[in-house]
Amino acid sequence: MSQNIILNNLEIDHKIKRIAYQIYETFVDEDTIVIAGITRNGYVFAEKIAQALESISTLKVILCEVYIDKLNPTAPITTSIPKEDYQNKGLVLVDDVLSSGTTLVYGVKHFLEVPLKKFKTAVLVDRNHKKYPVKADFKGISLSTSLQEHVQVVFEKDNSYAYLN
Repeated sequence: MSQNIILNNLEIDHKIKRIAYQIYETFVDEDTIVIAGITRNGYVFAEKIAQALESISTLKVILCEVYIDKLNPTAPITTSIPKEDYQNKGLVLVDDVLSSGTTLVYGVKHFLEVPLKKFKTAVLVDRNHKKYPVKADFKGISLSTSLQEHVQVVFEKDNSYAYLN
C-alpha cells in the first residue's frame, strides 16, 4: 500500500499549518471564527486546523460539527451548535476530501440560510471531479485522479495519512 500513499503524517501536518496561516490571513480582522467540520473526517480535520489556528493567532475559535448524511445530502442538516453561535461571524466549512462537491455544496447551502460576515471552505484533498460549481478556498493538495480511484484519509493519533485506492 505504501506506493498509494499521497500524503504522509508530516505532509498532512504541514498542510494543516499552511491552511491555518491562510485562514488567519483571511480572517485577521475578526475576533472570533467558526471552524465547521463535516461529520467524521471533516470534523477531525477541522479540530486539527482549530488547534493550529489557536497556536498561531489570537482568534477565538469556535468548533462546530456539521451533520450531513453523505448518502442522502438533501436530508436536513444539523450542527453541534445553535445558529445564533455562528450568525454574523466568519466561518470556514471543512471537509477532508472534495470529490464530486455534493457534500460541500449542501453544507454551503445550509450556512447560507444564516447571515455570515465571511464564508470560506477548506479541504485536505481536492480531487478535481466536481459535479457542482463549488471550490475550496483553502486546500492541502489538488489531485487529478480517475473516477474509479478513491482518496481515503486516515486520521490516527500519531500517524495520519491519505492514500489512493
